[in-house]
Amino acid sequence: MSLFDKNTILVVTTLLLLALFKNLSVNSSEGHQESDQDHVMAGSAVAKQMFACDFEIFGRVQGVFFRKHTADKAKRLEVRGWCMNTRDGTVKGHLEAPLIKLTEMKNWLQNNTIPNAKITKAEFSPIQEIKDYTSTSFEIKR
Repeated sequence: MSLFDKNTILVVTTLLLLALFKNLSVNSSEGHQESDQDHVMAGSAVAKQMFACDFEIFGRVQGVFFRKHTADKAKRLEVRGWCMNTRDGTVKGHLEAPLIKLTEMKNWLQNNTIPNAKITKAEFSPIQEIKDYTSTSFEIKR
C-alpha cells in the first residue's frame, strides 16, 4: 500500500469520526434551547454563569398592568426574580438570569410599549455574578 493510500484512509477515517461525534452532539442536545452564549468553559465541564441586578422604574407604571407585563416578559425570557409597587409610585424588582437574558430584560424594562404606561426613568444596580438562583420563578410581590 502506498503512502498516498495510507494518508487517504487516515483523512477519511478522521472525517468520519468527526461527523459521528458532531452527530452525537446534535442528537444529545435536541430539544435543548439554551444558547452557547449562556455557557462558559470551566475546566473540562460547562458551567452556566448567572447574573443579578435590582431595578426601579419611574413614571406612570402603577395601575397600567406594568407588573403583569413585566412578569410575563420575564417568564418568556426565563428570567427569575420579582417586582412590586412602591409607596412612591414606582415599580422595584430583582432580576436573575444568564447575562444575555438579563440584558434583554433590562432593555425591555427601559423601552417597553405597555399601553398607558409612561417610563420617565429606569435605574439598575450594577450587574453582579451569582453562584445560583435565589428565586425559583418570577413573581409579583404585593
